[in-house]
Amino acid sequence: MKQAHFGMIGLGTMGRNFLLNVAEHGIAGVGYDLDAAKRELLLKEGDGMPVDVAKDIPEFLSKLASPRNIMLLVPAGKIVDAVIGDLTPHLDPDDLIIDGGNSHFTDTDRRIAELSEKNIGFMGIGVSGGEEGARHGASIMPGGTKQHYDRVEDVLKAVSAKVDGEPCVAYMGQGSAGHFVKMVHNGIEYGLMQIIGETYDYLRRVKGKTAGEIGDIFAEWNTTELNSFLVEITAIVLRKKDAETGKFLVDEVLDEAGQKGTGKWTSQAAMDLGIPIPTIDSAVSMRQISAIRSVRDAAGEVFGKDLDDRESAIGIDDLQKALTSAFIITYAQGMSLLQAASTELEYGLDLAEIAKIWRGGCIIRSAMLEEMRKAFSDAPNLENLIIDAQFADVLKRNIPSLRKLITACTRHGIPALCLSSALSYFDAFRAEKLPANLIQAQRDFFGAHTYKRIDKEGIFHTADWETAEGTGA
Repeated sequence: MKQAHFGMIGLGTMGRNFLLNVAEHGIAGVGYDLDAAKRELLLKEGDGMPVDVAKDIPEFLSKLASPRNIMLLVPAGKIVDAVIGDLTPHLDPDDLIIDGGNSHFTDTDRRIAELSEKNIGFMGIGVSGGEEGARHGASIMPGGTKQHYDRVEDVLKAVSAKVDGEPCVAYMGQGSAGHFVKMVHNGIEYGLMQIIGETYDYLRRVKGKTAGEIGDIFAEWNTTELNSFLVEITAIVLRKKDAETGKFLVDEVLDEAGQKGTGKWTSQAAMDLGIPIPTIDSAVSMRQISAIRSVRDAAGEVFGKDLDDRESAIGIDDLQKALTSAFIITYAQGMSLLQAASTELEYGLDLAEIAKIWRGGCIIRSAMLEEMRKAFSDAPNLENLIIDAQFADVLKRNIPSLRKLITACTRHGIPALCLSSALSYFDAFRAEKLPANLIQAQRDFFGAHTYKRIDKEGIFHTADWETAEGTGA
């Protein structure tokens, strides 16, 4: 085979499938992994395609045309730095390393700076879609210099998902923009999954539906404005029977959710940028609570687990409307964080393009994203989706159902932290007046932090709050 145009280090499920996708589009690729079995599997699955393997890094680099384009799909963190350390002594100026894993955006900025001193390019790109996306078309979020993106644009477009013939890939912006956008994508994913879980919990515990019956409901919802990958797979998962027991498999799965950190990173970044994303924060918290089995068991013993057994006057249609509202609000929180990062971190993000490339391939793809694309196309500086006219109309119709669901969950003792946070987020933005005036007065009392007044301009401090008539000066 002639020298390859694209190299891949890390031939696990994602790396192998991504490289096979590259080769299937007629682009010559070469892969490397320490595990010989993974190299052999690539050759076996890529039989007849322009794909090769190497047994070590010097051989791998010799099989790549210069300047080299090398993608890493290895676990985030120290392993990425270790691979970069192994590569760099053998690289030439203008070679390009592409990190396609879920690296923290701050690590990406550091690596760009370190490698630029050696005249070696570095890009961080987000890849969403899992094994299926890697093999047949993912949503791809590249960051870095525009020059480096231009070098690999044809490859990324070829292997990306397509919606209406349009590739689900676009240049995100300078530096770590790609990994930041992917991080927020994952944060939104956390929120949507927990919202779905809380709705399922209500149907299971209050309505007494079986997993299969709930799966049928989600399948029906997937034909509505809730059409999305997560709703679709929820229906599939819920209706799956366990081959061993004959029961619905989901009922045999332990209720402890794992996480790899991207949700937590999203919350941390939002805190740093001063952007509220309470539904995403709550989703992270609920995963953490699910893992504290000993405390949950002890609390159950102390407080009991009985539910109010009165039937709730809430129908399936209300649940659909409630879920729709919570979905919109969760997307709105993530998009508002991206809008802030675009300015504060100087990424120059195009939110219409982000919504566009999220329409296919990625985990949070949904029918709503096309309407989000239109909203940000019409108003690129839109601060929050909930004030877009079309989404506002949907929320006006559906929010009453979200209130009904949360009321019912509260009465029955069912945790609905994400659903509740979504509604409180909405109510906070629409409130004529928030109780922050009391908080400011308290801060001035104990810390002389001052406050502003509604009746006149200036900054004020009350020296003596404990008298009946304090003095402002």
